[in-house]
Amino acid sequence: MNIITKSMKQDKAQIGTLESRVHLHDVLVVGGGLTGLRAAMQAADAGLDVVVISKVNPLRSHSVAAQGGMNASLGNVKGEDGAEDNWEMHAYDTVKGSDYLADQDAVELMCREAPRSVIELEHLGTVWSRLENGKIAQRPFGGAGFPRTCYAADRTGHNALHTLFEQVVARKIPVYEEFFVTSLVTKNGRCWGLTAIDIKTGNIHGFSSKATLMATGGFGRIFSRSTNAIINTADGQALAMDAGVPLKDMEFVQFHPTTLYGTNILMSEGARGEGGILVNKNGERFMKRYAPNSLDLAPRDVVARSIEQEILEGRAYDQGYVHLDLTHLGSDRIKERLPGIRQIAMDFAGVDPVEKPVPIQPGQHYSMGGIDVDKNGSTMLKGLFAAGECSCISVHGANRLGGNSLLETVVFGRLTADRIIEEIQNVEQPEMEPVMAAVQSMETKTENILQRNGGEKFFSIKTDLTQTMQNKFGIFRDNDTMEDGLSEIEELKVRFSNSCFMNKEPSYNQALIQFLELEAMLKIAEVVAVGAIQRRESRGSHKRNDYPDRDDEKFLKHTIVSLKDGKPVINYKPVKLGRFEPKERLY
Repeated sequence: MNIITKSMKQDKAQIGTLESRVHLHDVLVVGGGLTGLRAAMQAADAGLDVVVISKVNPLRSHSVAAQGGMNASLGNVKGEDGAEDNWEMHAYDTVKGSDYLADQDAVELMCREAPRSVIELEHLGTVWSRLENGKIAQRPFGGAGFPRTCYAADRTGHNALHTLFEQVVARKIPVYEEFFVTSLVTKNGRCWGLTAIDIKTGNIHGFSSKATLMATGGFGRIFSRSTNAIINTADGQALAMDAGVPLKDMEFVQFHPTTLYGTNILMSEGARGEGGILVNKNGERFMKRYAPNSLDLAPRDVVARSIEQEILEGRAYDQGYVHLDLTHLGSDRIKERLPGIRQIAMDFAGVDPVEKPVPIQPGQHYSMGGIDVDKNGSTMLKGLFAAGECSCISVHGANRLGGNSLLETVVFGRLTADRIIEEIQNVEQPEMEPVMAAVQSMETKTENILQRNGGEKFFSIKTDLTQTMQNKFGIFRDNDTMEDGLSEIEELKVRFSNSCFMNKEPSYNQALIQFLELEAMLKIAEVVAVGAIQRRESRGSHKRNDYPDRDDEKFLKHTIVSLKDGKPVINYKPVKLGRFEPKERLY
């Protein structure tokens, strides 16, 4: 790698020629989380020149925060009736949980590959929790017919991410760390690379490649209450959309039922999988009212709506929370199975769950929608691929089951890399000129941004955006409220066009990076809004008070959003059905 470290304020000779800041590789992987690292490993093992580009150190990717576990039908723990789990049951639970919006061919592929993926991680070094017989432990999770969630205490993502990063380091795969991707480079209907800011210096670099994989994660930070890391700002989705690639099902936003009140740090579903219960201010286990069979282990959309209903009807504590009670589990079990949850509760709420219940409220957690791809991770733009949370394959449909997101990262990180390996065999070396031209264009854009003065500071716009999304596109939705929200987003876009910030230094200019992040957030917020308004039904996480029923006749289809003249335009395409016919979803 030839990374220039001089300031942009110095002359061109000092910062290096344009040619020296354009890098040529076979495959670019954008994102250093589980998806990106697993894909990079696969490409490297095939002999390709692959690099990872990440705006943070990979070990600070949001994958590290995943707590609860990874689903796989290993059958290590039998069901209540003594039955043994299998991939078909995993697929059924996933499709039912998705409210029948998932593409069943992709679901089948993921569930078939699940056991192999868990065992592969073990062989690579992931330390799974164990049963007394030595087999990988599996706990119950919401919406699942069997205890199939494999886990590493309540730090599963942490374990898996460190495992894959070690493998990337062992393979000597280059990582362009603290590089923020600013555009995808296209010519003649193909993606030939990208541009990125070296955050350390402020210099614009170009990357030319035969294939680019987007693995940038979700867009949770467009909401004010979110479990997501602050880096989850919709960068990948916005980059793809600007390059002409449609987004799919963006209105389906998951709200996790149990986030810590006040900070919205995730309180893993594993806490309920271990036997934790939800109680309101009257001491009532209220889930019996909403899901009499599954209770606290109903799917996330059901539990989140139930908690919100308790809050709206005055059965929650005054500040707007209910309790997650683990005290009956006992000290030993909590310390062994939920050590991270206990530490978070003590550090951020001053509550030891061994002794007292934990205050929780729903918060945005996951993006079911994303870049429109097929089950191989291919987009409509040749040379551009996507996998993980930034994509929509779709294996989650209208509502993701807990334990399926970590699974998706490693399954489709590997499978998408396999498709890339196959597709680029006959691709010629990319042209450098389009990337060089894109670098010059991006230099002009960033210089113009840095020269702005006298406008509104953009940080207030970001705050207003997240509040609009939380209040107008939250757990319960209706047309009038969402139309008001869309108008507010449009006003925020106008304000943003006249905004500025004070820091004019190129090196480590976090204000510039956050400004560009907000540009993406505003685009994606508008896409979420128009998709939600046009879907006139209730399905999974998308619950409308004015259209309370699911409408399979009109909306058993994916929402597809593209840009036309800078504005989002909606089309639809059918869901891929299969062995599981849509029926009423009862828990």
